[in-house]
Amino acid sequence: MPDTLFLVELGGVVLVLAVLARVGARFGFSPIPLYLLAGLAFGEGGVIPLVTADDFIEAGAEIGLILLLFSLGLEYSARELVDSMRSNATIGLLDLVFNFVPGFVAGLFLGWGPVAATVLGGVTYISSSGVIARTLHDLEWMGNRETPIVLAILVFEDLVMAGFLPFITAILVGGDGTGVVLSIVLSLLVVLAVLAGAARYGPALSRAVFSHSDEAMLLGVLAIVLLMAGGTQALNISAAVGAFLAGIAMSGPSADRARALLVPLRAVFAAAFFIFFGVQIDPGGIPPVIVPAVALATVGAATKFVTGWIGAHRFGLRRRGRVRAGVALIARGEFSIVIAGLAVAAGAEPELGPIAATYVLVLAIVGPLAARAADRLPPSPTTGKAQST
Repeated sequence: MPDTLFLVELGGVVLVLAVLARVGARFGFSPIPLYLLAGLAFGEGGVIPLVTADDFIEAGAEIGLILLLFSLGLEYSARELVDSMRSNATIGLLDLVFNFVPGFVAGLFLGWGPVAATVLGGVTYISSSGVIARTLHDLEWMGNRETPIVLAILVFEDLVMAGFLPFITAILVGGDGTGVVLSIVLSLLVVLAVLAGAARYGPALSRAVFSHSDEAMLLGVLAIVLLMAGGTQALNISAAVGAFLAGIAMSGPSADRARALLVPLRAVFAAAFFIFFGVQIDPGGIPPVIVPAVALATVGAATKFVTGWIGAHRFGLRRRGRVRAGVALIARGEFSIVIAGLAVAAGAEPELGPIAATYVLVLAIVGPLAARAADRLPPSPTTGKAQST
């Protein structure tokens, strides 16, 4: 029989999450920063440390990470990713340089080693697809002329992450130089093999998984994503990468059905993931890093804005469209926490977790608020609203 304290404690955590989700919905921003704050409150040194539910939340966090990345992979086909990489290489590489380098340099400036600095560069590089998609939907920007540019940059980033995650996992595990190189090469070969297989056999896989029964469909999808995640992890590649690749391999009606069926499940376990990340961080470690974290967030907001501005300018958009593209990219969220979480679990630089948490807290709130402010800008005087929407 389940322990009474466990059920009460877990029920209390879920109740807090429900309240925070309502608060986020009420004020029109992602609940991710609120979940992180709740995790800080429930962790060691927090206001109400967990006693019996921490193991369950840890397991739920791992499933949440897998479902987050799988859902992200469902948004793309292998061919779309490759085509996007080719057509948006210039702005994608510009985005990589502008937003990875500040984090990497900041890590070295703080006296960290190259591995921890590389992780911080990944944290500052990747925008939050989840937060940005929600912002675009809430502000009714999906039909705007700048939105395809924003989405193209996000797709490029996600494909970079498919290679970055196994790379960072390999260097965090460490070992001799030959072992690290072999692990990285193996990871990249697996990624390329899955992308090639998805492009050729994805439709056949999707037809095999598809079912009109919600129960059969959901169980089949979960089996594929968990087996793929477990298989890649057995090869010392992040389970998150396996889940992402499993999502890419699924297409057509199966992807649409899987996306709809997984929404409530993903919401629950993704919340557990953000909670667990916060639980791992001692709140007492945040005040000493507030200044560098906020400074890094300020730089990160500026570099993402410049990225979006240049991307929109290249496609001939005027001032309002450029501003919208810039502010839309500011938010950081799930992927930044995924990267930082790998480093925290590996026992990397102690300050990395608090800085990453503070960085995401700031930009996950500032991004949507900046987008709402940009939405109130008047149309360009010589072109009218049609030029930027």
